[in-house]
Amino acid sequence: MTADPTPHVEVSGNVTGRPRETAGGIQSLDAALWVLTTMARLDGAVGLSDLARACGMPASKTHRYLASFINAGLVRQNGRSGTYDLGPGAIEIGLAAINRHDFVNSVADRFSELTEETGLTGLLCVWGNSGPTVVRWIRAANFIVTSLGLGSTLPLLSSATGRVFFAWLPETITEKLMHEELKRARASGRVIGEAGSGVKGARALAARVREAGYATVDGRFIPGLVAASAPILDWQDEAQAVVTLIGTNPKDIEPGSPAIAALTRFCAEHSVPDRG
Repeated sequence: MTADPTPHVEVSGNVTGRPRETAGGIQSLDAALWVLTTMARLDGAVGLSDLARACGMPASKTHRYLASFINAGLVRQNGRSGTYDLGPGAIEIGLAAINRHDFVNSVADRFSELTEETGLTGLLCVWGNSGPTVVRWIRAANFIVTSLGLGSTLPLLSSATGRVFFAWLPETITEKLMHEELKRARASGRVIGEAGSGVKGARALAARVREAGYATVDGRFIPGLVAASAPILDWQDEAQAVVTLIGTNPKDIEPGSPAIAALTRFCAEHSVPDRG
């Protein structure tokens, strides 16, 4: 008789591998949720054998879980292909979770704490129709004169805010704006900082920003001002919002500075944990 390849959950509750049913044929909630979360991580509808293989459990066992999920509306089976996908019940749960995690409002509630801690002016930006858009603005005690304000849109490649969106949004969203900015730069003979004036340089810049976890710019964008930005990340590791600190002292944006530490910590606290 072939041994069940599915790793088990110890009685103490410490998971030693993928969950399985407990002895005696009683369905394990951990095992059932493992099937559901595995489906969520796949690209689309999946056949029974492929899903069972991805879950590391027998097809017969996987099928029993799927039957229960179909009864609950969490999974649907496509009539012609017989493949399985997430159902309306799963969509309802997902939408409810998203609606209860309002990235902008949750950040805005404590935004002033960050500006008070750092002494820097703060911007909260989201991705709008024209690119990075300012939706919150908190001025520091040391007033900064700038044309930026609510509703202002920022460049993708030459602003710290834009660079973070560029690094943490899908290329399909940022590609058009990237090409427009590179085209204008080439026409004027201008180099966009570390991005240069070509696609390869821009992509390399995005990779460096992701590796660092934040982006900075000096006074080339707004003379006399420096900025640092970090992302508020969602379940898909994409930037739902970007927090930016603006000041006049270049030391504030140096690696390891108190302002950078406070910024990245604040954004990590407001991002969705355990992404992916």
